[in-house]
Amino acid sequence: MEITNTETLPDREVIEVLGIARGNTVEARNVGRDITQGIRNVFGGELKAYSDLLTKARDEAITRMEADAEEMGADAVLNVRLETSQITDGGSEVMAYGTAVRLR
Repeated sequence: MEITNTETLPDREVIEVLGIARGNTVEARNVGRDITQGIRNVFGGELKAYSDLLTKARDEAITRMEADAEEMGADAVLNVRLETSQITDGGSEVMAYGTAVRLR
């Protein structure tokens, strides 16, 4: 499965647009992580635990988008975008979406 944020793939032709493929996940912080990251926030620097949490969420959203595209019979997902939003205090959603297509 080809996944790209561009509208086309070099040397490939889109023969059918299947629709929007999407995947999302909602991840929540945990108390232990909040305490350690709160201390780091006082002194400055990267909040590594939160960066890792968002990386995990992003990867999961892309994996779910890819599975959605496969169910549609796609060869690729073009024009992929990622969005995040706060769902609850301490919980964020990451969504991946793009155009599922068949290629020649």
